[in-house]
Amino acid sequence: MRIHFWGAAQTVTGSAHYLEINGKVLLLDCGLFQGRRADTYKINSEFRFPPHKIDAVVASHAHIDHIGNLPNLVRSGFAGRIHTHAATAHLAEVMLADSGHIQEYDAQFVNRKRARNGQPPVEPLYTEEDARNTVPHFQEQALDRPFEPIPGVRVRLVEAGHILGSTAMHIEIQERGKTHKLWFSGDIGRVDLPIINDPVRPSDAAHMIMECTYGDRPHDPPDVAREELARLLNRSLQRGGKVLIPSFAVGRTQELVYAIHRLMDSSDLPKVPVFVDSPLAVSVTDIFKKHPDCFDEEARAMLTDDRHRSALGFDSLTYVRSVEESKALNDRRDPMIIIAASGMMEAGRILHHLRNNIHDANSTVLIVSWMAPHTLGRRLLDGEPKVRIFGEEFKVNIAVQKVRGFSAHAGQNSLRDYALALNSQLKGLYLVHGEQSGADGLTAALAARGFNTGIIQYPPRGHTVEL
Repeated sequence: MRIHFWGAAQTVTGSAHYLEINGKVLLLDCGLFQGRRADTYKINSEFRFPPHKIDAVVASHAHIDHIGNLPNLVRSGFAGRIHTHAATAHLAEVMLADSGHIQEYDAQFVNRKRARNGQPPVEPLYTEEDARNTVPHFQEQALDRPFEPIPGVRVRLVEAGHILGSTAMHIEIQERGKTHKLWFSGDIGRVDLPIINDPVRPSDAAHMIMECTYGDRPHDPPDVAREELARLLNRSLQRGGKVLIPSFAVGRTQELVYAIHRLMDSSDLPKVPVFVDSPLAVSVTDIFKKHPDCFDEEARAMLTDDRHRSALGFDSLTYVRSVEESKALNDRRDPMIIIAASGMMEAGRILHHLRNNIHDANSTVLIVSWMAPHTLGRRLLDGEPKVRIFGEEFKVNIAVQKVRGFSAHAGQNSLRDYALALNSQLKGLYLVHGEQSGADGLTAALAARGFNTGIIQYPPRGHTVEL
């Protein structure tokens, strides 16, 4: 058995790990790499194995950095099944269609520039049609019910507590008379995260592929993050400006809506207009509402006890679908909160709102998530005085604030305890989905608890481990 680390290896995005077992190939996740635009097309176009030789995929959850390259895989010849939780399959349908639209739009934008320079056009990585062609490949799987994606391999999905439908995987492998037990963490969620259930700790595995995104720092409890959210929102709204919150359509948007709902119900936040300006986020929220089985006890209680009879809806909240409604927000001058995609400010309606408000010192961009290097969100967070939006340079007058701890990823302490759950059994721990600081920080935290750090690897892209 061989494990090939091909995505989210010594970086955070583009999760993809290949397992060679009994002459077959199983792919864990197939995400898009996100970062410097000059690198993304080349990296996302490459596959460790020819797609037609991949026998099956198991997807951990519906974030684009974990499923976003599936249409390219199918387009390039993959003909097998994509196994995943039912909620992930439903989310993937809208997420991939949106991603295909973005790929086409970006290619059109680049090609206009290339045409002016006499250069040949580029092809989009994949299209909306490619995304639609991917949907029939999904095979829905239930939690805690083993299935066999390829001969000799039994996979059991368990709750990861990261977003709706997110899972970790217990993988039992029979090869040449030997049994290997592998745990793939996917993205590990946080205990007491709103809406969804808590993550399940790993068990019964000798090897683990594990994320280390926040391995270098712990998170404050979710209530502390909500208090900080209330403080910064109140301060910004009192100035009379708009608060722009770039947000991932899956998970983060719903968590923000839920938090703002609670803050307004408790009178900790004035009842100003709140807009979720993202057709994708609106569609995703509709899918959330169809999966209350994934909700935790508190969120289920809101479905029956709250006067709005909804965890994700309240009086001053408007879900915006049309372009006309979105554009109309730019003509308004009253204080408001606008939550819009994309989360790292690389595409989507958040760019239009930023372009129209970047000159306004009374308005605020409120960062609530991790920003990949070289993205617009990271440049704003780093305090760059000028940024480019749609190819045009703007001076940054708008305030930029960050709420820390508002993450769906486990912090250092939770990651440490997650690994320690297998301490006596582990023969190999492979840290992925994190920068060097995350891997180093988690390694140090484990060492302080007596963990054998000699079994820890931080594999680079293309590295292979044979078991």
